[in-house]
Amino acid sequence: MRGWPILAVLAALAAVPAVTSDNIALNFMVGALIVALAAQGWNLLGGFGGQLSFGHAAFYGTGAYVTALLQQHGVNAWAGAALGVAAGALVGAVIGFLSFRAGLRGSYFALVTLAFAEVLRILANAAPFTGGAAGLLVRLDVRAANFQFASRVTFFYVALGCVAAALLLTWSIGRSRFGAQLAAVRENEEAARALGIDAFATKLRAITLSAAITAAAGVLYVQYYLYIDAGLAYGTGVSVAALLAPVIGGVGTVLGPVVGAVALEGLGHLTRLVAGPVPGVDQVLFGLMLVAAIAFVPGGLVGRRA
Repeated sequence: MRGWPILAVLAALAAVPAVTSDNIALNFMVGALIVALAAQGWNLLGGFGGQLSFGHAAFYGTGAYVTALLQQHGVNAWAGAALGVAAGALVGAVIGFLSFRAGLRGSYFALVTLAFAEVLRILANAAPFTGGAAGLLVRLDVRAANFQFASRVTFFYVALGCVAAALLLTWSIGRSRFGAQLAAVRENEEAARALGIDAFATKLRAITLSAAITAAAGVLYVQYYLYIDAGLAYGTGVSVAALLAPVIGGVGTVLGPVVGAVALEGLGHLTRLVAGPVPGVDQVLFGLMLVAAIAFVPGGLVGRRA
């Protein structure tokens, strides 16, 4: 994929605040960018590497909880954000090491990632230091030095910058030797090994980078809403959104997760507007959307791999 479509999409997104300053629209776009970032993390592992995960909430939630906890203990928010991303990457490396060393792949790997996310959700919901079921509140202190901004527009551009960095990283990986190795492992792991590719190291590197990107999405969430609990951090809804957005937009493409995230968030907002606060109705429609995407647009809205 050439770089100019990425730049065009980023330029169009950057122009949103010039078109509207409505808080509802900006909230929608920030939410979509957070989902797009988590989806880009999933796409690097599941789309480029072919290692399908059902538990990316494990990385998202770790990033969110670590940065929130560190701020409660007096650590600067920007430093806490960096450490949250690093913690998410570490969780990804641990899960990847255990799973790939055991030779897990396909549905077995997917179920293991789901299990890890669920274990972390239960632990976060029960542990006193995470606030238990009540969750954690980040103290309101509106200063740029504290990663809190008086204007939603400022946070929108911070989130857009993170998405831009993830897009450019993914694009560069797709054109690199590492990207070629990922594609080889995705298409035929045995053949890749026969060609001298270290499949274990390649997959471990992919899940670590994937986890770091997804953890960054969790950091953005907690800095924007200043609250996190076990369901929001490690719930299946996070993993579903991270998986569904690339499927809708285009698995293994650079722009697919962004396009899919906007479509997914748009459907969610429209559903809540029409149906009201009916619990679970948006998840039902997400499921129908997944079935429709697989049946009628199997390549996604973007259409082909990068």
